[in-house]
Amino acid sequence: MSISLPRRLQAPEPGWTATADVIVVGSGIAGLTTALHVREQGKTVLLVTKAQLSEGSTRWAQGGIAAALADDDSPAEHEEDTLVAGVGLCDVEAVRVLVTEGPNAVRDLISWGAQFDTDPNGAISLTREGGHHRNRIAHAGGDATGAEVSRALVAAVLQDPGIEIVENALVLDLITAADGSAQGVTLHVIGPGQRDGVGAALAPAVVLATGGFGQVFGQTTNPYVSTGDGVALALRAGAEVADLEFVQFHPTVLWLGPLAQGQQPLVSEAVRGEGAVLLDSDGEAFMALEHPLADLAPRDVVAKAIMRRMRETDAAHVWLDGRSLGADMWVHRFPTIVESCRIRGIDPVTDLIPVAPAQHYVSGGVLTDVWGRSSIRGLYACGETACTGVHGANRLASNSLLEGLVFSRRIAEAIEEDALTSIPTDIPTSGGELIGHSARRAMQQVMDEQAGVLRSEESLKIAREWLESSADSAPGRPCTEDWETTNMHAIASVLVEHAIARTETRGSHWREDYPDRDDLNWQVRLASRRDDHGNVITRRIRVKGHS
Repeated sequence: MSISLPRRLQAPEPGWTATADVIVVGSGIAGLTTALHVREQGKTVLLVTKAQLSEGSTRWAQGGIAAALADDDSPAEHEEDTLVAGVGLCDVEAVRVLVTEGPNAVRDLISWGAQFDTDPNGAISLTREGGHHRNRIAHAGGDATGAEVSRALVAAVLQDPGIEIVENALVLDLITAADGSAQGVTLHVIGPGQRDGVGAALAPAVVLATGGFGQVFGQTTNPYVSTGDGVALALRAGAEVADLEFVQFHPTVLWLGPLAQGQQPLVSEAVRGEGAVLLDSDGEAFMALEHPLADLAPRDVVAKAIMRRMRETDAAHVWLDGRSLGADMWVHRFPTIVESCRIRGIDPVTDLIPVAPAQHYVSGGVLTDVWGRSSIRGLYACGETACTGVHGANRLASNSLLEGLVFSRRIAEAIEEDALTSIPTDIPTSGGELIGHSARRAMQQVMDEQAGVLRSEESLKIAREWLESSADSAPGRPCTEDWETTNMHAIASVLVEHAIARTETRGSHWREDYPDRDDLNWQVRLASRRDDHGNVITRRIRVKGHS
């Protein structure tokens, strides 16, 4: 299949213009901390967010932030756990940056007002999650780490007069100069006054921190705003995207029934870190037979084991047994999960919790170096939008928030070093065909069923054929829903092509027809970009990796 993409989305001519030294798109931990670090360099920031400032994906994070903060831990041990989880495809340099700069990045977060849970001695309380051999997960509010981090960072941003905020703004396309360098973005804003409708935000540095693309799948823990807008923008502009086939499915998402759609409630891995165990439909614990870490094995191992057991027993879900934790642990350590369960008639103190895997995180995104630079000068990416290489084929639990913290500082330093300048630029508005949002639900169902946890050449080709035919059968028009659906369709198309090409099982990519890892042929990463003719071309990046 030859994927063809337009350079731009269809959009009316911009009716307003805004300028800044740096544009940051996204209000999760990556976007907010990038804005704050850029301000430390004395530059003005236009911070663009798709919904309200406080509605970034970060606020949904339950588990916490992984960092070697304990006396009996070290960056080297954190590095080893990260490399093992990444199954040979991590960028070792990027991982080393993450784990060595991680502790200070957490301290930066504390300086901005984030308050972590503490032990009786006043030190940060640390727990363990799947794939970690040490207690190194800092958490807040029990299982409400993301909400606390978001609260603190939003407060810090609001106090800075050098950060202008544009809410309810969907980023559309990259504006580039004749030399190809980034010069801003076009936006569609639903807001009062002059900042309404399509406009142009101009700056020589653009940072994409729009989160992931979880809404490509129907069963996901991601909020409704996670439609991959930043990744699709970069792909259309000609930047490289990589590792899209590595989609992480969280193994324990609250099962709401066979007809459930949209964002699903997460049951944090930290619950198993505190002693909960998985049971099959016969009440048998099964993870000890799958991995030496049993219920604390890396997420891909647990998700695959659950799916295998569900298939063997013809069950729609498995059970999470946390009754041994006791009421005090549940209420004080996991209040968010308790509330999610109880409003659905489940009391985790006394009941088993029905759980099943659902899409949770993407290791792939805009390919960057260890300073957040993409292949387009002036375009940077951070957080889940970026593909720094730290996650490899499977993200280690609670490394995601840390990645946003560490690389946001590096991006601010890179922008300062790159000495970017504004260039007079025409703002093009024409674009290719759009895909109507009427195709969205069917696309999500196809991706769930044919490109989810269980994949094969047969299933992936079904997904490919559907994506090819849907592009013509559901024409769209310039509006938010259709722009989003077009973004999701582009990402799904590249994801499926990467998944078809990778004829092995590795990390979060599981091919039933190729069940083994193949280092001889697949110790590589797949990176794709749009060429000048609109065709998507893919190359292989050899990885020295980690066995």
